Amino acid sequence: MSASARLAAVLESNSCHNAKLAEASTQSVSLGTKEPPLTLNRRWVPLAWIALCLIWGSTWLAIKIGLNDLPPISFCALRFVIAAAVLFAICAGRFPLPRHAADYGFLAYTGVLTFAVNYGLLFWGEQHISSGLAAILQATIPTFGLLFAHFMLPAEPMRWERIAGALLALAGVALICVKLLDFHGLWAFWGGIAIVAGAVSVAYTNVLIKSRPRQFAPAVMAAWQMIFALLPLLLVGFWTEGNPLHFHWTAVAVGCLFYLALVGSVIAFLLFYWLLNRVAVTNLLTISLITPPLAVGLGWLVAGETLTLWALLGASLVLLGVALILWRSAAPAR
Repeated sequence: MSASARLAAVLESNSCHNAKLAEASTQSVSLGTKEPPLTLNRRWVPLAWIALCLIWGSTWLAIKIGLNDLPPISFCALRFVIAAAVLFAICAGRFPLPRHAADYGFLAYTGVLTFAVNYGLLFWGEQHISSGLAAILQATIPTFGLLFAHFMLPAEPMRWERIAGALLALAGVALICVKLLDFHGLWAFWGGIAIVAGAVSVAYTNVLIKSRPRQFAPAVMAAWQMIFALLPLLLVGFWTEGNPLHFHWTAVAVGCLFYLALVGSVIAFLLFYWLLNRVAVTNLLTISLITPPLAVGLGWLVAGETLTLWALLGASLVLLGVALILWRSAAPAR
């Protein structure tokens, strides 16, 4: 699965589910190879963690730059055409395929919500707002995941700290969207709303996946989800944006496409599961609080993007709320 979707699955986890995550990663990360020595693991863990932060913090800017030449829906679809092909090649001969029709139905449903709805809205929305602000709005995934988990996962109670975190994050989102309408116009407002709607979609999907016993390796699940998402993405893209052969294909556009597909999707996915099997979940939780400020910084440094004081205030509320949710999610249940 892509970086943000798999990160969200961990962000919404608490101590009741850490064992399940560790078991899933143990079954899927090794890719059929023998575990390296412990000292070698420790040597590479900090580098892998830093690399994952940099990748997830930079994908937002790559999307923004690529949108200068490519239309959003087709850009999104082509990213996952490449990523799915590479993931299938990695899975070939290593993991069994899903066996039952119900499995494919589940993969189709969750794949459309995660990769077609969420990423389609994200790419479309980022046409109208800055890359850093898009990263901040998408960081609300754990907030919405918390709300869905309360109703769908009996083992995840709604404690007051989580409620306070959710209210703070939602207040930040509301402030950002209102000020987008005031300062940047209607299209910016709807761009922000679209990205938040995508966050709601992927949060629901992650909780739905957690509520169902895993029957296939995550790499297999991600590849099939991408495949099922491609049909609506390609159809909508071709219908509304035309033939991809007629797009404005520049070297920068091609570079952004392959960076997002190979680095932002495949390599980030493999790094994520490699780390999940070697570090505490709480160490991975911190990435979700590092990538939005990193995305803002890269947007400012490379693309000259700036945020208003109101947007910074809203972003601070979002990150504070998410931090409170994740802090209580990582704490032992009492």
